[in-house]
Amino acid sequence: MSTTIRENGVGTELRRWRGLRRVSQLELATLAGTTQRHLSFIESGRSRPGRAIVIRLAESLGLSLRERNDLLTAAGYAPVFAESGLEESALRPVRAAIEQILHGHLPYPALVIAPYGRVVAANDAIEVFTEGAAPELLEPPVNMLRLMLHPDGMAPRVRNLAEWGRHIIENLRARARRSPDPRLDDFAAELAGYVPQAPVGPEHLGFSVPMRLASADGELRLITTLTSFATATDVTLAELHLEAFLPADQATTELLRRRAER
Repeated sequence: MSTTIRENGVGTELRRWRGLRRVSQLELATLAGTTQRHLSFIESGRSRPGRAIVIRLAESLGLSLRERNDLLTAAGYAPVFAESGLEESALRPVRAAIEQILHGHLPYPALVIAPYGRVVAANDAIEVFTEGAAPELLEPPVNMLRLMLHPDGMAPRVRNLAEWGRHIIENLRARARRSPDPRLDDFAAELAGYVPQAPVGPEHLGFSVPMRLASADGELRLITTLTSFATATDVTLAELHLEAFLPADQATTELLRRRAER
């Protein structure tokens, strides 16, 4: 029997992820509770890792649940994290909680976004974003990031489009650097094509870049917060995040309240 085990590809994947995370063999081994020698044997194909150590290595590398499943598959094991449809009964309590959160955020806009900007739920206040947008951009499933930056979407109403657009695109590129994804690279490149290249000034509040959005009722200044399900054990749920917009000044607060009352 050969002393090397190369058919599973897990060693190649571990080396790739270590490179992306800039973690040495010794650092990763220490984090995962194993030895550098054992990790070296796994990476070189001389040892096939057990399922438990693969999971610990994936956790130590900070991989997403989907990426952890992929690493398990590369090691020859079945995925351990389920990927449920959002409409399935298993996620019914989550859907109810999401609806309560979205409703509770009124009169301010809030929405739940899946990977690549796809909107899966939103409250009524997001109509301030869809105002005047081309119908094709509002066909389900709506892509919120494209709607924000597309010239037929919100872009003509975003007074600081260069700065706000750069903020969105840099976040996407940072995510792609952490978890390489050609589709995400292509999406970021598409969005970058919508954003002006003119230099922008440091228009911020000291802690956040506000979006300055023209509306039928006046200019809104909004900051955004992102919330994820940090303890999720389902791939679908782990990949969702809540994007909630908050007023950056009192005028915006009053304007949104008046819109809600109507």
